[in-house]
This record gives sequence, C-alpha cells and structure tokens, in this order.
Amino acid sequence: MKSLYEQVMEFKKKYPKTVCWNRLKKHSSVIEQHLNPEEVVIYAFVGQKNEHPLDWFSTCIVALTNKRILIGQKRILIGYSLNSITPDLFNDMQIYRGIRWGKITIDTVKEVIILTNLDKKSLPEIETQISEFMMREKQKYGQIQKD
Repeated sequence: MKSLYEQVMEFKKKYPKTVCWNRLKKHSSVIEQHLNPEEVVIYAFVGQKNEHPLDWFSTCIVALTNKRILIGQKRILIGYSLNSITPDLFNDMQIYRGIRWGKITIDTVKEVIILTNLDKKSLPEIETQISEFMMREKQKYGQIQKD
C-alpha cells in the first residue's frame, strides 16, 4: 500500500499544472497523525485551500479515507489546520473549470471549503472519487437510521 505522501506525489506528477509548494511531507504528516487505527487512505490530492485563485500560499492535502475526507495543512511557523468531513455532514460539491485551473467547492453542514488552483484535467477524477465514496457511504447511513 502506498503512503499518503506517495499518493500525493503521484497526483502531482499526473497533473503537473496543479499549484502546490514543496512542504507536502509536512502536510501529509498532519493527516497521518489523525488517521484512526482502521482508517485507510483511498485517494489523495493536493491544492490550495482558499477562495482566491491568485493566493498560491495555502497549499493543503486532501485525503479521502474509507471513513471520511481529511484536509490537512501545516502552517509555516507553528501549528497546523485539519478539517474532517464525515459523510453525514457532506451536503454537495460544485466543480468550476476555468481557463487555466479548476476549483472545487465542498459544502458541508457547518462550512464551505474551497479548493483552488487544481489542474483542470484533474477535476473529473477528483469529482468521481469523492462522489462515488459519498454516495456509497450515505447509503450506509440511511440503512443505519432505518433500523
């Protein structure tokens, strides 16, 4: 099984126009320390967590695990930021494709997360991975509530 960092580097190699900076190991470590014992990373990608496509200094790693979506970001000096989106909190996702880059907006019950400066060729793959996971997991939540 590939490590989170290896998956991110594979994504970066496959979609080189995605804007990200070289602190990817540190961003990966934020997510890895918050993985639960039976949690496995299914898919990972890198982007900028911000609202403005010209802000290139907010690199983060997004990891889709078998239980949730984790968005990790190591700060330059002190600390880090981690978002956890479980299927029950996920509302919907919007994909925007521009001339050079794409943008994904993930709407949750509590907040809206915007990921920008993604290689526009990566958008269908990211959308497929997240949508299929969320549809599968939300069906499980529906079955649990019916019982």
